[in-house]
Amino acid sequence: MGRLIDVSHQIVAGMTTYPGLPAPVIEEHLSFDESHGTYAPGTEFTIGRISMVGNTGTYLDTPAHRYRDGSDLADLPLEKVAALPGVVVDVAGREAGPEAFEGVDVAGRAVLIRTGWDRHWRTGAYGGPGHPFLTEEGARLLVGAGAALVGIDSVNIDDTSSYSAGARPAHSLLLAAGIPVVEHLCLLGELPAEGFEFFAVPAKVRGMATLPVRAFAIVP
Repeated sequence: MGRLIDVSHQIVAGMTTYPGLPAPVIEEHLSFDESHGTYAPGTEFTIGRISMVGNTGTYLDTPAHRYRDGSDLADLPLEKVAALPGVVVDVAGREAGPEAFEGVDVAGRAVLIRTGWDRHWRTGAYGGPGHPFLTEEGARLLVGAGAALVGIDSVNIDDTSSYSAGARPAHSLLLAAGIPVVEHLCLLGELPAEGFEFFAVPAKVRGMATLPVRAFAIVP
């Protein structure tokens, strides 16, 4: 098999992923000591519990995140999120417009936009309005060219500054086309420009539109 490269963040109790959203709460539901009354001597188990919003850590958006009649996690075909041929597009901290994808074959591929913004993870700068993003024109190009999945190592794939006035064109265009979006990736600099397989598989939860993933690549 090739080399496995993890490109997802840890989920840690109390951390902030996106400014304004609640932090995850991680605790024990059943402790080792509490399990002693149920199992044979010398046998013990622990069961944990986590309370979090779907937009925690490195997560995947389905169409239901943006559209009321959109497909959710339970409808997500594995071929949209697993063993996808991948390509990394390096925009080095700037916005990703159509010019970023010139000469790049994105058809049927997981297009991972490397901005380097993950260096600010869990700092005050990470959620700031100056973060890199995919422009409306860039998203329109990716839809037209047949991208299979689009990911970014920034706080949002859209511009979230006051200039955007709350518009989310990248989300709107990609999810309307059934293209999953993965946000808050990291370490994309460890991947080659192409020639790898990408995986970002969430749990199959009915009624949820977004959920954390263990995003990783297999590099030959």
